[in-house]
Amino acid sequence: MVSGESKILNIIIGVGRCYTNVYEYRFMLDVVFVNPGNAQGIYQGLSNRFAAVEPPTWALLLAESARSVGYAVSIVDVNAEQLNVGEAVERINSVGARLICFVVYGQNPNSGTVNMIGASILASALQDSGSEITRSLVGSHASALPLEVLRTERAIDIVFCNEGVYALRNLLDGNPADPEYLETVRGIAFRKADQLMLNAPERVVPQEHMDVDLPGYAWDLLPKKTRPLDLYRAHFWHAEYDHEKRTPFAAIYTSLGCTFQCDFCMINILNRNDNEEIGVASNYAGMRFWSPEWVMKQFSTLDGMGVTTIRISDEMFLLNKKYFVPLCEMLRDTGLGKRLRMWAYSRIDTVRSQKHLELIRSAGIKWLALGIESGEKQVRLDVTKGKFEDVDIAKVINLIEEADINVIGNYLFGLPGDDHASMKKTLDLSLELSTAAWNGYPVIPLPGSELYKKAVSQSARLPDGYLGYSFHSYETLPMQTEFLSPAEIIKFRDNAFHIYHSHKPFLEKVRGRFGSIAVENIKEMSQIRLTRRLLEEPS
Repeated sequence: MVSGESKILNIIIGVGRCYTNVYEYRFMLDVVFVNPGNAQGIYQGLSNRFAAVEPPTWALLLAESARSVGYAVSIVDVNAEQLNVGEAVERINSVGARLICFVVYGQNPNSGTVNMIGASILASALQDSGSEITRSLVGSHASALPLEVLRTERAIDIVFCNEGVYALRNLLDGNPADPEYLETVRGIAFRKADQLMLNAPERVVPQEHMDVDLPGYAWDLLPKKTRPLDLYRAHFWHAEYDHEKRTPFAAIYTSLGCTFQCDFCMINILNRNDNEEIGVASNYAGMRFWSPEWVMKQFSTLDGMGVTTIRISDEMFLLNKKYFVPLCEMLRDTGLGKRLRMWAYSRIDTVRSQKHLELIRSAGIKWLALGIESGEKQVRLDVTKGKFEDVDIAKVINLIEEADINVIGNYLFGLPGDDHASMKKTLDLSLELSTAAWNGYPVIPLPGSELYKKAVSQSARLPDGYLGYSFHSYETLPMQTEFLSPAEIIKFRDNAFHIYHSHKPFLEKVRGRFGSIAVENIKEMSQIRLTRRLLEEPS
């Protein structure tokens, strides 16, 4: 928890305007960014010990952006501090901001919808508390379905329709509680009496302004126990299956967006620039990059805070060598790479030469998360827009491992065209590759994805609540395919998880790389069995 003195100091640092009485700090703030939490519902028994706790990356970016132009800001991280609803309401109300902004993304790029549950509960509780502070929300789910969010969430007053950087600044220039003023702010949806209003779109930060308008992370506003970022913990595998290596932990971007247009993904929804009722991420595919020099400053800042376990959250870190090569060279040449334990996403078809792999390893990247998706070539092609066609997956993974980089393979079960045979082929491929870590997800038509829009147009069964979009919750509802029911998909996925994590070649690889303690920790994790409503329903 941040102390009162620290709170006042942080606010004074972030203020670019004059106030008559610094001790009236509860009335000074322009906006409080709130990271809601509901890990128990989302991850079930995995939340207590094994799920990651990520810093709220977009709350940090928006907070720093807002205070760089003179607004006074704060962050309340309900998730990290494990505040109950009453404690969170009291904390948020005590800050005294004129705008509450729920920042609803997730540690998985596609998990913004799931985290809406925490924002929904908190917003309603704040409304019930009698608070008259304007409540806004930004995030991937809101970008995909801005009007639906307002219809569903009566306690939310304003929704941002993309990343929200410029819309937020414009909103704070006036009175967020004045409906007449709200009509002038581009890039928001809002409630005017009983009418839902959707204004013209606002632009996202262009490439040439990335370093200026998204100038950094407001790390100093995060809560802590005794040292920076010690309330956050890395993914279990990222820390080599060793709980002692998980904290402190940070996650940062070097780029935003993705050039690919996969049907199952909604990562590009933050680039939205239209007012379609249902936003589809593949319509907004594109990437923006911070300069390597800017990114290097962020790593140096974290290093100075004693944080060396870091996730690079980019969807496509290895895509553009104009940006990743000079950054990795800086990390290598300054010696910082020797102290770092990092991981980054890549795709099988964007992994480059052995020379590049050796470079990123020297920069401190010890893990690559690869989207392998399916063991069936045609299933992959149908949802990933023709990629992977000429890629030898095993050869690429061997190339990565020869560079002393670990691989976590990501797989999807229940893709369009999947049947029992193709899902088994995916599982068998994962067992054959036996990478040092494994993720398997049931396919869910996430809002913002092409699959979601198709599901709506076909009146397909969709989850009736946010938790149904979680990969790990009791309520998880995968997408039915031509050959598979949702129950069959989730049963296969959950069994695959336990088959893989008891697979002898996998455990021996882990033992050889990370030691016996890592193997014992994996066995402990494997004792946790997720319960699923689908598997309890009568067939």
